[in-house]
Amino acid sequence: MKFTKAEKSWILYDVANSAFTLVTSATLPIWFAYLYGLNPIGEIPATTFFAITTSLSVAIIAFLSPLMGAIADHKGMKRKLFIGSIAIGILGGLAFSGITNWVLFLVLFVISRTGYSLANVFYDSMLVDVTTDEKMDKLSAYGYAFGYVGSTIPFILGIVLVMMPETFGITTSTATQLSFVIALVWWLLFTIPLLRNVKQTYYREKETHIISKSFKQIAITFGKIRANRKMFLYIIAYFFYIDGVYTIISMASIFGAEVGLETNGLIMALLLTQFVAFPFAILASILAKKFGVLTMLKSYVAIYGFVAVFGFTITAAEPWKFWMLAVIVGLAQGGVQSLSRSYFGKLVPKENSNEYFGFFDIFGKYADLLGPLLMALSGFLFHETRYAILFMVTFFIFGFYLLNKISKMEKEEKLAK
Repeated sequence: MKFTKAEKSWILYDVANSAFTLVTSATLPIWFAYLYGLNPIGEIPATTFFAITTSLSVAIIAFLSPLMGAIADHKGMKRKLFIGSIAIGILGGLAFSGITNWVLFLVLFVISRTGYSLANVFYDSMLVDVTTDEKMDKLSAYGYAFGYVGSTIPFILGIVLVMMPETFGITTSTATQLSFVIALVWWLLFTIPLLRNVKQTYYREKETHIISKSFKQIAITFGKIRANRKMFLYIIAYFFYIDGVYTIISMASIFGAEVGLETNGLIMALLLTQFVAFPFAILASILAKKFGVLTMLKSYVAIYGFVAVFGFTITAAEPWKFWMLAVIVGLAQGGVQSLSRSYFGKLVPKENSNEYFGFFDIFGKYADLLGPLLMALSGFLFHETRYAILFMVTFFIFGFYLLNKISKMEKEEKLAK
């Protein structure tokens, strides 16, 4: 099954934005912990403030996503909003790359992350513009797969700078800041093919008073989602299990630093996750075709439940556990993300894809809000965040339960035909 030019260009944007994802989940939290350590507030760990900031960013994105999605469904709007979001993300990133005050750094990070996340709403919805339902699982999986491995190139360049700054005649601090810039330039360059080759195939004609009507359309769409029991249950399931997934991804490196694991080892372990995730993301689409998307999603959710339980036991005296979990997460990460996206893409009406993906994103983002907030609360109460990691298990259990319920619904639908 060959990919068209538009499909290949869509995949390349995953390569583009994954560089930002990797640097913000690996290097950036460690850099923030260093900046915070220069001027800390009592005994409160850096993880707490990073988690609060992550939650604030998510709340902003979750509020904007359905509105922006509704507006983007109109002819010609998706591209404009996509470009605007990327500009905010990259310019905000360039700004925080040169900041050493940890409070201002967090403010600029929120701005950059908001642009990045909104761009992803439009990007995910482009899945229905570039391919068919039959190819959706495979294309989504290849996007994540090549995103994982492609993102390692600018990341490795940045790590070389950080680990050998004297070779280039710079300080470690300057090298770290340059590593952010490299990821941002990579993001910009690999966005170009999508802008050239992907067009909005499904849309609604432009209307007057587009913003006010978009607010009304949000209520209508939510009503349609509520009426579609399978879609509604799936979004709730997604809310719970993706909360744990996103929390583990975004907080892994700063959690490892908190328990005393060595920085270079942390970064290399997270890099290993990316390489493991590449083939297993592609394998996910093959296994989904054989066993079914929901069966595979349940398997990946179960793996993440184990990760949360095992992660609770990690200490500085046992760094091998972090490496072990880095591999296990790599087995499931690509599959759970790619199949979640493609399964939802098959459920939504194509001409309203942005709006529906806006709701999909809002549930995902509010999930991403809850996990970091729990980690922040754990940090305030216990001065460590491992208890929040353990609590993530309940989210995976409930997500698994709902996915299983949807599986039974699909079996009943097939028998009824």
